[in-house]
Parts: sequence; C-alpha cells; structure tokens
Amino acid sequence: MSRPGIGKVYFIGAGPGDPELITVKGKRLIEEADLILYTDSLVNPEVLRGAKSEARIEKSSGLTLEEIAGRMIDAAEQGQRVARVHTGDPSVFGAILEQAARLDAAGIPWEIVPGVSSVFAAAAVLGAELTVPEVTQTVILTRAAGRTPVPPGEELTALARHRSTLALFLSAGLMGDVRNALRQAGWEDNIAVAAVYKATWPDQVVVRSTLGRIVEDMRDAQIRSHALILAGPALDPGLRRPDGPKSRLYDPTFAHRYRRAVRAGDAPGGEEP
Repeated sequence: MSRPGIGKVYFIGAGPGDPELITVKGKRLIEEADLILYTDSLVNPEVLRGAKSEARIEKSSGLTLEEIAGRMIDAAEQGQRVARVHTGDPSVFGAILEQAARLDAAGIPWEIVPGVSSVFAAAAVLGAELTVPEVTQTVILTRAAGRTPVPPGEELTALARHRSTLALFLSAGLMGDVRNALRQAGWEDNIAVAAVYKATWPDQVVVRSTLGRIVEDMRDAQIRSHALILAGPALDPGLRRPDGPKSRLYDPTFAHRYRRAVRAGDAPGGEEP
C-alpha cells in the first residue's frame, strides 16, 4: 500500500522511433507528468511533444543509476507523477529491474506501460511474419555476447540450433561473431538475415541479406549500432507466394467455433487453435 500523498513512477515504452507508435496511455502519461526522464540516446524527442510547460524534462544518458533513481524518488515523495521514458518496450533489454528495485526499497509505487518493441517494428518494416506455419513457430529474442556475458546455456550457437527466428538486440557491432556462431549451429550461408537500422525513424536503413553476406553488406551500409537483426528461414522472401505456407485457420476444410468446414467429413472439428 502506497503512502498518502506519494506520487508514482511510470516506465513508459516510447516505441521504436516513429512518434505515432507510442501508445495512447503512454502519450497521456507523458502529457500529465511533472518529471520526465527520457533515454535521449534512443528515444525520439518528438514523443515528448505535448508535455505541460511546467514539467521538468531531463535526459538520462549522462546519469548513473543512482542519480536516475534519486530523481524519481525525490519527485514521487513530493507527490509528483514521473514518466520514465524508455525506447521500444521497457521489458526487453530495458534495464528497468534495477530501477524498480530502488523504487521498491523507497516505497514508491510504479507501473510499466508497454510499448512497440524494435523487433516488431523491424518486422513491420521488412513486411515479415516471424512465425510461419511449418517453417518456424518460435521467435528467440536475445543478443550476442559482448562486454556483458550471456548466462550458461544461452550462447548464440546453442539457441541457433533450434533454427527458429532470431531477433538480435545490441549485436550490430558483433556480426562477425554472430555469423560464426550461426555457422557452428549448422546454418547455411543462404539463410535470410536482415538488419534494420533505426526502424521507423526518418533515417532508417534496411539491409536484406543472407548469412554469408550480412557482415559485408552491413559494413557497406555503415551500420555498426542501433540496428535490430532478424535471421532465420521465416525471413526468406521466397515464402511470400500464393502457393507458400498457409495457416490452417483460413483453410476451408478446417472447422472451428466460428466456421464450419466446407466438407464436414474432412474437417477435424474442435476449437480454434
């Protein structure tokens, strides 16, 4: 139970870059906030348009964890509403756990407001479906091991052996290592790989490539950071054809609660998947 007169902190996902991709709730909370702390190195400042004139707006890129937490706690203890604005969705590589822990210790209530992750923005830019029937039904969100190691068992080679769709964050500068790991996992050089730099920003860059060419193609496009990497058989542009993989949900012989099969004898019946 929160203390009387205490404010609240909202961790708001600002989306991938396009200011229209923030949620209605996130936009409203920013407009109502007394303190706005935003990740200025990644968040489009246009999402802050509409903040009230008396709101305090601060960039967080030059602050330490303790300084960020201290500002949020001080404001909330004065009964103020705080918008802690993160890029994409704060639950994916958002570094909010350590912030929330300090708010808990100070007795400050907080809430996460989800946003559009760059993984889905990149898929939209590519016109891709990340889960394709009979190709892959799994998406792995991860990153290559760099200065921060990955936990045992989550090495990229081990994950890649599933041959599902890989969404790689924070890995644009490590693509040589990524390619080696995927090759070790048995991936062929013709498997589709794409890099989307600053998805949905005005200066976005899209590189469609293959495992065998992605390092060179990204180098040619001068992409070294701020890119989401998508890789796997589901990214194959050859799947987008009339006779390509199809969901059974729309098959006329497939029955579910909203539609009878064209030929009842052939329909499996049952509920929708």
